[in-house]
Amino acid sequence: MNRHENRHENRRLSGIELLHDPRWNKGTAFSEDEREREKLVGLLPEGVEDIERQRTRVLQQLGNKSNDLERYLYLVGLADRDERLFYRVLMADPARFLPIVYDPTIGEACLKFGHIYRRPRGMYVSMKRKGHVREVLKNWPERDLRFICVTTGERILGLGDLGANGMGIPIGKLQLYTACAAVPPEGLLPILLDCGTNNHELLGDPLYLGLRQARPSTDELDAFVDEFVQAVGDVFPGCCVHFEDWKGTDALRLLAKYRDRICCFNDDIQGTGSITVAGLFSALRATGAKLKDQRVLFLGAGSAGIGIADMIVSAMKLEGLGEGDAIDRISLFDVHGLIEPSRKDLNADQHRYAHRAAPSRDFLAVLKAVKPTAIIGVSTKAKAFNREVIEAMARLNERPIVFALSNPTDHAECTPEEAYGWSGGKAIYAAGVPFPPITLQGKTFHPSQANNFYVYPAVALAVYATRSKRVTDEMFIEAARATADQVTDDDRSRGMLFPPQSNVLDTEVRTAERVAAVAFERKLAQVDRPKDIQVWLRGMLYKPEYRQVQP
Repeated sequence: MNRHENRHENRRLSGIELLHDPRWNKGTAFSEDEREREKLVGLLPEGVEDIERQRTRVLQQLGNKSNDLERYLYLVGLADRDERLFYRVLMADPARFLPIVYDPTIGEACLKFGHIYRRPRGMYVSMKRKGHVREVLKNWPERDLRFICVTTGERILGLGDLGANGMGIPIGKLQLYTACAAVPPEGLLPILLDCGTNNHELLGDPLYLGLRQARPSTDELDAFVDEFVQAVGDVFPGCCVHFEDWKGTDALRLLAKYRDRICCFNDDIQGTGSITVAGLFSALRATGAKLKDQRVLFLGAGSAGIGIADMIVSAMKLEGLGEGDAIDRISLFDVHGLIEPSRKDLNADQHRYAHRAAPSRDFLAVLKAVKPTAIIGVSTKAKAFNREVIEAMARLNERPIVFALSNPTDHAECTPEEAYGWSGGKAIYAAGVPFPPITLQGKTFHPSQANNFYVYPAVALAVYATRSKRVTDEMFIEAARATADQVTDDDRSRGMLFPPQSNVLDTEVRTAERVAAVAFERKLAQVDRPKDIQVWLRGMLYKPEYRQVQP
């Protein structure tokens, strides 16, 4: 029994209180002996069931729901009352349930968060509490935390500033740590840093639950984040901080500030970069080319675009290309046009990719000039990869790589049907959201979802196991390679660039083994290297099985 499990033994939960604790509640699976000993007799129906029978009932009830938001709400309620049954449901059929508990359904849930709110989950650390963040964090009952996922809610998916409504994101992200990579959930904490919102519609909503004030200046925000980071180190030593869905400039600045000081990462930057590089590695297996020889044009130059570009540069360097040459092979285009030196609105991260070129606000013209082998959309601009763009890519390349990564679904730069159809079936396509298979000229394509959940839970599992002092880009690149290595030739022939979601747990554990090896090789691990990383790591995995309530 680990230290988290001691909480029940110390508090001696019993009776109705035990049924209200999601970590220990087993519902109808409590045995006759447990019911007698824990004062549960009369509080449950007489029938005693195992977890599989309970899962059958959950699936039946989910089948009666009319849409995915209703299914999301049902599953959130299940997690609140019976955590192990919740994960049993998710982990038994991840391909079915990940799109419900996370993207794309989570976007709708965040938009309506204040209206569908039922009970607290995680922590809300408001700027009203500045100067007292350490005391606030001490209110959390666990001390051996391994990961905090924290957002300010200022850039939620492609939906913009949702303030406190953004809390659905860190909750969902951490649930995927467990569902996809079996990271034990008791060491995970979602946090919303409530810094207000500039969304006037939310401020006027009587059911909005967040701080009703405008967002602070950059200096005020940075001071608050400094206090938060220091408090986390004091209250939860050894905890890794996962930054999620921060405004682009804040995300880049804060990652640069903390990445070499504490154990932290930004999934929007490094996770998105890693899964995109994994998709490129996989796509290039079909063409036989090397990453270092590609030319990549981005539509979108925010934190996601910069993060992906930086990760591609790092991966190209590992293939032997110089940094300057790698940077030269990447071009960025945003809402104001091509990123080039005459632009006066560029930040330092964007300026790195400002190559000498004529100013242009015409993406198609830039594409024809750059002649990319791959285009990557992170713009949230629906249909930006129109017919002319795809046809131009198909003329330039035998197998054009088209990644339309914006989400939710109605923000995708193009659909798989458009990419395959306009390219005559030549495109190698990935999206940021799931799309169903399509049939074109007698061939069925299975478009891939370049979703970060293939990567960040695996990295988290490796960090959890090794207690790594830092999280590095090399770890994310190794995760990308490991993910791509698990895609078969048959998968790729059907248009798949990532392993099947139905086997995501085994995929991520295999990836975590390779990331853990990097942590050991780079002397970042704070535990001794085992003789067999695979056996050692798999022995730590969370299993969604009921535990015997201790006598």
